[in-house]
Amino acid sequence: MTRTTADVTFLRGYNQALVMAVGRTVRTFERSTVVHATGLTPQAVSKVIARLTADGLIRSAGVRRPGIGKPAVVYELVPDSRYAIGAHVARRTLRLVLVDLAGTVHHSTVSPLPADFTPEQLLDALSVGIGAITAGTELRSRLTGVGIGMIGPLDHAHGLVRDAHGLRHWHDVPLRELAEAHLGLPVHLDKDVTAGITAEAWRHGATFGDAALIMVESGIGGGFWLGGTAHRGAHTNAGEFGHTVVDLDGPRCVCGRLGCLEVVHLRAIEAGDVPRAARVLAVGVVNLLQTLDLAHVVLAGADLLRHADVYLPAVERAVRTDVPRADWLAPMVTLSRLGADVIAAGAAVQVLDQLYGIPDLTPGTPPAIVRQPVAGAH
Repeated sequence: MTRTTADVTFLRGYNQALVMAVGRTVRTFERSTVVHATGLTPQAVSKVIARLTADGLIRSAGVRRPGIGKPAVVYELVPDSRYAIGAHVARRTLRLVLVDLAGTVHHSTVSPLPADFTPEQLLDALSVGIGAITAGTELRSRLTGVGIGMIGPLDHAHGLVRDAHGLRHWHDVPLRELAEAHLGLPVHLDKDVTAGITAEAWRHGATFGDAALIMVESGIGGGFWLGGTAHRGAHTNAGEFGHTVVDLDGPRCVCGRLGCLEVVHLRAIEAGDVPRAARVLAVGVVNLLQTLDLAHVVLAGADLLRHADVYLPAVERAVRTDVPRADWLAPMVTLSRLGADVIAAGAAVQVLDQLYGIPDLTPGTPPAIVRQPVAGAH
């Protein structure tokens, strides 16, 4: 593909992503709605709408007849035109969800995983679970792929799980490649918390600024949304929030270090002291805020949500009292709107985003284009 062809292909996909983003954030829209929201020309919008309509991604929802001027065709997204399945792999469980093109969760199921499970056991569980979701339906023809949100450390760029904490059988496992061969579907692999923050960004749209998702579920992690996109770091392993040290003389963590946030929090839980565990987490959140200056902190994870009435006020209190100049710097602190489904839903959204979000740049394309934030496009 030549550079000119690559640029044209990127811009076509970019413009389609803008229109799809509008379709996800409003119930119905007209050509003028998209022009106003995106800055595209009316001619460009007309071409994009024609392509999306032909592909069945949007459809006419009637005609609006103004008092003066020509009638305007009204369009709407077709949510059930495309689906993706998302998987959240935790140390104890596998959660699967079915998500439509609008990001709505239609099916959610959770099943136990064997203790210290192997890659083969996970692949079999994925196959059985996906088969149960799609059995007796016509979903397969509209299924775009499977997203997997996995425990780290994880090399997103190469699809590798690198020594997942607490799991002995996961040394440099090419999970993305193995899952595609086993499932016969395209697979997107990412760290669990990065998938989760992507789901939150899709649901919040343009109001979502720099943010973190803090997950407590058989471990602690942090997913980051910075500058309008998921932040993965230089080695695509950002998010090891639970393995930052808060006690130099603390107990040894599964990662090998002493006094990590995760193990100090775990000791409080094992002692039955949930309020102390919440305070430990709050200390970590304040440390994070002092480093990144975030606008929004989302709390998630089945273990946290089980005691949300303890964790949420503890973090809110710490943000108000421990962050210097909290009147100026304090972020919004909320619970995930997706509850325990946030990681799996985010993994599914990432699959949809690969096809219907801002496209990846080919080598050599100016980086300024890819970094341009687009409201609601992720």
